[in-house]
Amino acid sequence: MKLLKKMTMGIGFACALLAGSAHASVTIGGTRVVYPLEQREVTVKLDNDSHNPSLVQVWMDDGNADAKPGDVKVPFVITPPIFRMDPKKAQTLRVMYSGEALPQDRESVYWLNVLDIPPKADAAANVNSLQLAYRTRIKVFVRPAKLPGKPEEAPAQLSWKIAASPDGKGQAVSVSNPTPYYVSFSEVDIESGGHTFKNEQGGMVAPRASVVLPVARMNGVPAGAKVHYTAISDYGGALNGDATLGQ
Repeated sequence: MKLLKKMTMGIGFACALLAGSAHASVTIGGTRVVYPLEQREVTVKLDNDSHNPSLVQVWMDDGNADAKPGDVKVPFVITPPIFRMDPKKAQTLRVMYSGEALPQDRESVYWLNVLDIPPKADAAANVNSLQLAYRTRIKVFVRPAKLPGKPEEAPAQLSWKIAASPDGKGQAVSVSNPTPYYVSFSEVDIESGGHTFKNEQGGMVAPRASVVLPVARMNGVPAGAKVHYTAISDYGGALNGDATLGQ
């Protein structure tokens, strides 16, 4: 019985560590960060909304969510990297570009990680407790100066085609991006023959690249079907649009 309890607690801790910030005390002031490459630094605001202090660790990664903070090699420095946040207080992070070579004709993307570790329960209370640490991870879009076009115009320039589903069952959609900007989606719907097939998990297509997005139960959809998408703006807002599915 004790072994089962320990295993359950361990699994719960791992899930909490990898989960989003749904119950985190420390929150990030935004759903993404845009870093204009010509700027020396950008700032990111954190807030501790709880009545308890938290120990916070921050770092960036290049797409590997499992990489340890000390093992990640990215061209950015964040200060402070670890600190205490008192209840109902805010903290400003400074994100600084180190000057290493990055593409100048398109955006690059990295991820900002914020690990929120709450205080231990009072041992004197003599009650069983489980301490949960929460990690929030958001995208950082690094934007060189003088890229052609505007990022909010990029979703309308995408091309959509029918593709084989990644699992080999049914269909999916292939999205091609001719622009120098990343385009992220929160939802994609395909309408055909009175049916709507949905991708509710979202996705992202890199500049001048293509990606295949899975669509639940999509099968037998012909070219010419309607695509309805919701892309995400620099400020986390919705950019709704329509397109036609090609062959």
